[in-house]
Amino acid sequence: MENFDQIESDILNKIKNVNNQSSLDSIKTEIFGKRGVITELFKKIGSLDQSKRKEYASKLNALKTKVTEILKEKFVDFGQSEINKKLKNEKIDITLPGRDYFAGKIHPVSQVIDEVTSIFAEIGFSVEEGPDVESEYYNFSALNTPENHPARDMQDTFYLNRSKDLLLRTHTSPVQIRTMLKSKPPFKIIAPGRTYRCDSDQTHSPMFHQLEGLHIDKNINMGHLKGCLYYFVKKFFEIEKVKIRFRPSHFPFTEPSAEVDIGYKIQDGQIKIGEGDKWLEILGCGMVHPNVLKNVKVNPKQYQGYAFGVGIDRLAMLKYGINDLRAFFESDIRWLEFYGFDPLDVPTNYRGLSR
Repeated sequence: MENFDQIESDILNKIKNVNNQSSLDSIKTEIFGKRGVITELFKKIGSLDQSKRKEYASKLNALKTKVTEILKEKFVDFGQSEINKKLKNEKIDITLPGRDYFAGKIHPVSQVIDEVTSIFAEIGFSVEEGPDVESEYYNFSALNTPENHPARDMQDTFYLNRSKDLLLRTHTSPVQIRTMLKSKPPFKIIAPGRTYRCDSDQTHSPMFHQLEGLHIDKNINMGHLKGCLYYFVKKFFEIEKVKIRFRPSHFPFTEPSAEVDIGYKIQDGQIKIGEGDKWLEILGCGMVHPNVLKNVKVNPKQYQGYAFGVGIDRLAMLKYGINDLRAFFESDIRWLEFYGFDPLDVPTNYRGLSR
């Protein structure tokens, strides 16, 4: 177990000794960047014993929250100091027109990925990543997808240079194959990332974001899957009492398989998640097919588990009241200004606005 008190002390000392905003930006990257201190600590969750993961994740999230708040205060202090310095040293020509000020915003997709990752980290899931360009084996064959499956057709999948081997991945499920091939069970991972399919309308895009979840261990059953998803839905939508139903379905890589619906109602022109007599599909899931386990050299008689996949963009649309998926990728600064999130700030209401 990491010495979080020492790590916190080291980080706070670094922040305390910073004397300009440029250095503070560098410290922030050292802490939260792709290879930052806290980022690397999150990656270690998957290697811990099951009994230690929850305590580790809780302490790590508490550390992340504390450091984020201190960084935010420090940035504000530097900003105010810079203003005071200019007021003291610069003469202002009051006849000049005012200058426009543009503050950057966090895209709803990035915000939701961060929210979902934090929720699953609390219950012991670690994050894994994989390439966008995949082989047909990892994307289809290893996941028990038959040769004649419609998803393998050119009109459904982006193949590269008319190749039947290289393609843009259609889901993040290949990450579970790569993860299981490079290590030994148990596995408890999530895999967020970009995915690609030949589809485009109000609720579909040729490029979109998906999150794959996988938990393989001894004696895992459907009850564990249901408990995991109930926990996730309640935490993400911030609803204590929520209506969820599991409908039988079919996926090549899970058996049995299910679609998960969440109850909702329309009230005053808005969707109220978790109540009402209407149902909305939010994700697919199931118990990992024995053939998939055999393909990664895991004994299905000894190990079993569950997997689930959820659209990140759809979650953002539902939680923050966005009604057209295509707008996510149009790079309209006005859209981002309205739906985006302030950096280092926590959203407190719908449609991306922060109080």
